[in-house]
Amino acid sequence: MDPVIVEQLGRGALSAAPVRAYLVELAELAPASRKRKRAAVASFCKWAVRHDLLDANPMDRIDTVKVPKNLPRPAAAADVAKVPAVICSRRPRKEAPLDRLRDRVLFETACVCGARASEVCGLYVEDLDLRLDDEHVRICGKGGRVRTVLRPHFPDGVFLIDLFGMSPQPLAVAEALARLLRALGVADQQIPRDVSGRASLYRSLLRERRVLVVLDNAASEEQVRPLLPGGGLSRALLTSRRLLAGLEGVRRLSLGPLPVPDAIDLLIGMLGERSASDGEAVLARLAHLCGGLPLALRIIGNRLVSRPAWDPAELVARMTDEERRLDQLKAGDLAIATAFGMSYEQLPETARRVFRRLALVPGRDFDAALAAVAGEITIEDAWDALDELVDLGLLHDSASGRYRFHDLVRLFARDRLHAEQPAQERDATSERVTSWLLRTATTAGRWFEPAYGRPDQPGAGFVRLSSPQEADHWLRVNVDNWLGALRTAASGGRHSDVLDCAESMDWFSDRWMHAPHWHEVFTLGAEAAATLGDPARQARQFNLLAWVHLLPRDDPATALRYTAQALDLATRSGATAQIASAHHNAGGALRRLGRLDEAIASETRAAKLFQAAGDIDSYCQCLGALGTCLRDAGHHAEALEHYLGLEALLNDDRSGVTPSIAAFTRPIALARVGECLASLGHRSEAITKLTEAIALMEQARLPVPQAGSLEILAALLAQEGRAGESRQAYARAAEVHAAIADAEAAGTTP
Repeated sequence: MDPVIVEQLGRGALSAAPVRAYLVELAELAPASRKRKRAAVASFCKWAVRHDLLDANPMDRIDTVKVPKNLPRPAAAADVAKVPAVICSRRPRKEAPLDRLRDRVLFETACVCGARASEVCGLYVEDLDLRLDDEHVRICGKGGRVRTVLRPHFPDGVFLIDLFGMSPQPLAVAEALARLLRALGVADQQIPRDVSGRASLYRSLLRERRVLVVLDNAASEEQVRPLLPGGGLSRALLTSRRLLAGLEGVRRLSLGPLPVPDAIDLLIGMLGERSASDGEAVLARLAHLCGGLPLALRIIGNRLVSRPAWDPAELVARMTDEERRLDQLKAGDLAIATAFGMSYEQLPETARRVFRRLALVPGRDFDAALAAVAGEITIEDAWDALDELVDLGLLHDSASGRYRFHDLVRLFARDRLHAEQPAQERDATSERVTSWLLRTATTAGRWFEPAYGRPDQPGAGFVRLSSPQEADHWLRVNVDNWLGALRTAASGGRHSDVLDCAESMDWFSDRWMHAPHWHEVFTLGAEAAATLGDPARQARQFNLLAWVHLLPRDDPATALRYTAQALDLATRSGATAQIASAHHNAGGALRRLGRLDEAIASETRAAKLFQAAGDIDSYCQCLGALGTCLRDAGHHAEALEHYLGLEALLNDDRSGVTPSIAAFTRPIALARVGECLASLGHRSEAITKLTEAIALMEQARLPVPQAGSLEILAALLAQEGRAGESRQAYARAAEVHAAIADAEAAGTTP
């Protein structure tokens, strides 16, 4: 949302003018994008009207955005492929400026090589139209933005030379220069013997001519540098599987996988008329299984074209099986595994070993520390190996220091692992990766366990987590990996390790309560405890499963069933702490079911047991829960007494409350105090408490309770006649709700 709109909403001055001005700023976007942005503003304004922040919706006085029905989709690959021919068939009437020469060469050659028009033009193209006239190709992108590309004009020739960069013996620089000099008309007897002499003659000749030199399949910077033109009008276009990061002053175009719509267009262009009968849904599935790789798509297209009667759904079924997918990506002398193998053969042995073993990592991405564990190398050597893999396009890296495979490359790595490493070695690597992930996750989780305090630092080779913040970050970004390790350990009978890890997540799960994996984590923990014959620890896991059904899943009836099982096991084993936890969780379930008297009794019993056992952290949670039961029952004075008692405990350094637990609980307790004060008619004091609570929630990164408290604060401010402050609070609540929704959509639930 535009900050100007939010600001004016806070002042109660929002009208159609600032909204219209904001929409005018979107004029550079395509119609479809403008329509989506307008819908977002309209939704926001409707929300403001519902909350009495606006008298009328200003969007009612603004025209809608009309998206033309015939608006073109991104240009199909077959259409883009026609562009170079059109360019080459039309001679420009005037000379192109030098700054455009580079663009048009790039455009023509990239089109020939199959690049997307959106990438070539440097635009993120949503609606693309190609228009041709006598001299130009006009590429029309978002919001009518146009780039004009003149016909590339190299009257002195275009020379293509294959440098054999992926072969065991790349073309020598001396031989490459000799071939280029011959192409430029130099007789053999006039070609200098040494490399420096040949390079000097080559550049002096290019300086007098306008030539395009295409250096295909380059091996290294050392091979390429002598072949680059010096000054003058000649240009070079270089292709390589390596990044060639050492080259300076070059313009780079990275050709990544195609998005699914572009991949479908490529298949449609290859299949021609039969694509209509095949159906877009099955083509979309094939495009997804190919991961957008142009070579894989070409192979699939060729296979379907060569067998007109073949149902593509059968090919989808074959490729769905990961064990057979690479085998299906073969057509004549084209094979995706061969292409990957050419890059793999360029790697030194250490990088090859790391590449193969990374196929055993259970998650979608990983860092250098995990790569070092898999490869049995130091972190420094792991960085070098990962750089090699990224350089050859076998891994993708990111600014966050994490790496990932393309899906097909991961399958190739797994094939190499099975072909080149015996089963015993593979099992040992899997065991080492699993153990490292479980131990690191357990150590990270124990940062939040009151009984552990600061966990012992692991030995050499393990990640050193020096604060709760670092532990929190590690657990979130590596969740796919440690959860995969937990599954592997459970299936492998490592019940003690599984149970240790599940137990360590007890208090951390409160910080990430809406994450989808907690039910699986604590179910595996309960099964491990049952196998180990430990009813007390099994009771703890059942209590945690009850918590999962209370908050993330909001299923109090199922939560009650888990608390009954936990209470039975805990009573038979004499586990007082788990008896208390069962009563506490039962109180939460009963409150949600509206059985408030039973809930109050359960929470009171739990609080007494925790207090008697000296578990002050859990006692604090019970005090808060008991206050909530009393509040829901309408006993606001009694609820306030419990919340104030809880606040005093949290603020008392001698109470024994774990500092991290106090920091997490304090803002919620303050907010509840404010709510009770408001219910008792003390609005001014309530506003003060809620304002303080909201600030602490911001610091503690507790967006869900923060949004609720902001709405309560806004209502109280409105009742006090402080309309401007009320609007600001509502606007801030909207921002927090939007951030929560964005995080959930991105899979990073707060």
